[in-house]
Amino acid sequence: MAASVTHDTLTTDSDAVFDKKIWMGGVEPMKVSYGKLMMWFFLISDTFTFSALLVTYGLIRYSYPAWDPAIYGEVFKFSNLYWPTPEMVYAALPFLHGVHAPLIFVGIMTFILIFSSVTMVLAVEAGHRMDQADVEKYMLWTILGGFTFLGSQAWEWSHFIHGTETGTTISEIINGQTIQRTIFGANLVENQYGPPAFADLFFFITGFHGTHVFSGVVLNILIFYRAATGLYARRGHYEMVEKVGLYWHFVDLVWVFVFTFFYLV
Repeated sequence: MAASVTHDTLTTDSDAVFDKKIWMGGVEPMKVSYGKLMMWFFLISDTFTFSALLVTYGLIRYSYPAWDPAIYGEVFKFSNLYWPTPEMVYAALPFLHGVHAPLIFVGIMTFILIFSSVTMVLAVEAGHRMDQADVEKYMLWTILGGFTFLGSQAWEWSHFIHGTETGTTISEIINGQTIQRTIFGANLVENQYGPPAFADLFFFITGFHGTHVFSGVVLNILIFYRAATGLYARRGHYEMVEKVGLYWHFVDLVWVFVFTFFYLV
């Protein structure tokens, strides 16, 4: 009795035939919608922008010496000779005049922004469940967190610009004569805290991030309005909530790096 042998044909990746129509438009070859993909492209490009700004800050920051008590004295004083210590610059609290609370207020700001990212996650999850009421609720909490952060940053800017009550006395040589004068607060020309570049970078980078937060709040309000009017329920999906959520998470993540560079380093 003769035995029959069956040979299976092996197919390699090189033998696979791909449907070229998949890549000719009108479909989603990566299983990602066009709008979501474009949001990712935008976030990647914005990552390059913030990275360049923070690298610039780092290079300028380390081109100046840090305060050394062995050289400049045991008591810290603001000076344009060295980079200021963050704990001495960001130590004020609203409505608590004269209280020295290093980094407490900016820590609260950071918590608020991260918490708003959590509520955004909950809004996206509610959209997946097609729960319009929960989407509205969590979007409102996200908007409130964004406005609170912006209000806190506005107060911090105003305090930074106004400065301390004593100011910082500097010496300048004008027409061969040494003249002393006191600087209060900060602007784009000079500041009482340290080198001029310190205030320039603070205003530009935190302001640039704040502009992103404001844009995100505006987008969140628009998404909330459309969700409340039932537009996304009629469409049958809440993908727009997810798209704006990607942007909001990016803004929160960038703040973690801004916080680290400006307030911790």
